[in-house]
Amino acid sequence: MLGRLMPREGKFFELFNAHAARILEGSRELAAMIGTFSELEAHAQRIDAAERAADKLTHETIALLHKTFITPFDRDQIHQLINNMDDILDLTQDVAESVALYDLRKITPEAKQLADICHMSCERVAAVVALLTNVKRPDAILKICEEIDRLESDADRVMRSALSKLFREENDLKQVMKLRVIYDLLESITDRCEDVANVIEGIVLENS
Repeated sequence: MLGRLMPREGKFFELFNAHAARILEGSRELAAMIGTFSELEAHAQRIDAAERAADKLTHETIALLHKTFITPFDRDQIHQLINNMDDILDLTQDVAESVALYDLRKITPEAKQLADICHMSCERVAAVVALLTNVKRPDAILKICEEIDRLESDADRVMRSALSKLFREENDLKQVMKLRVIYDLLESITDRCEDVANVIEGIVLENS
């Protein structure tokens, strides 16, 4: 009888998917912002809106965690997952803010490539989060996690090449400093996507 009265899984999967949708919105806006390097303020505002919405979902998830007796998987994993997802959007917002803060006037093909990799990584984060309801069939989940890991490695390679080119060819020290920050932030987005993939891999391996 008591078991029937205890709150069970709650709306965790709904919240994860809603948050992932905000991540996707933010990454799409960031890729467009860096890719076209136009309408910067409009893109930044939409990224801010996605980040604020995601923050509310993070707080709602953690509040639900505190009042749910039986969770779909380990409490620490739920906490890590939603916080790592939130970090993705925080960094996305950081990129948009840095473009304005540093009054960046031009962008490089390497930054555009990194922004595209970020968007592809976020697409896969949304896809793998959507599969969490079925951890008993791990193959599809683990395949996407591997793709996220590969994209993070791709971002590392692009960043190394971008920095090398920047230090060789850019004579304006201020521009070097500005672009280095942008490169670092973009690459960090793929790191956080990989963190999400690592948490999900752990969930799958423990529950499949």
